[in-house]
Amino acid sequence: MKTWPLALGIAVAACKAGGGEVLAPPGTTMETLTVTSRSFPSDGEIPVDYTCDGANRSPQLTWSAPPAGTQSFAVVMEDPDAASGTFTHWIAYNIAADSRALPEAADPSTMGAASGLNDFKRPGYGGPCPPRLELHHYAFRVFALNTQLGGGPELTRDALDAAMSGHVLAAGALVGAFSH
Repeated sequence: MKTWPLALGIAVAACKAGGGEVLAPPGTTMETLTVTSRSFPSDGEIPVDYTCDGANRSPQLTWSAPPAGTQSFAVVMEDPDAASGTFTHWIAYNIAADSRALPEAADPSTMGAASGLNDFKRPGYGGPCPPRLELHHYAFRVFALNTQLGGGPELTRDALDAAMSGHVLAAGALVGAFSH
């Protein structure tokens, strides 16, 4: 398995998002969250159950304690290896501030959170599904925010990035890979 050097960059400097920059509030420095999963190891292979070849369900995610002032979390899954540019597979936001994990096959609406519109043009999780024989990397990014976000199931990645900008207290990522 190829180690993805960008993973460290995503985890440490998670202020660069798919469509634009998401920034910390004025006068604060963005902290780092540690993101892990019982479903797959960091820089490891994503099991088929979490992909379009399997059950297409979201993996379990866990993150470290956020800084004081966190009012919600947002989770984004993206594929920066897509030929057309970064492809967003999942947007979940307004996850409760006391949360430290999402279960496997998470349905944000059952937790009082919301799903945005992924690049498949539908809300919810869309698992890895790269072109045959191509190895793609997938970043599961977690953002600790000092606000709740407006939006709804039509909230796109660009709209999410714009809404989060100036509100990100901490961010981190878990990266995995998949090829079929």
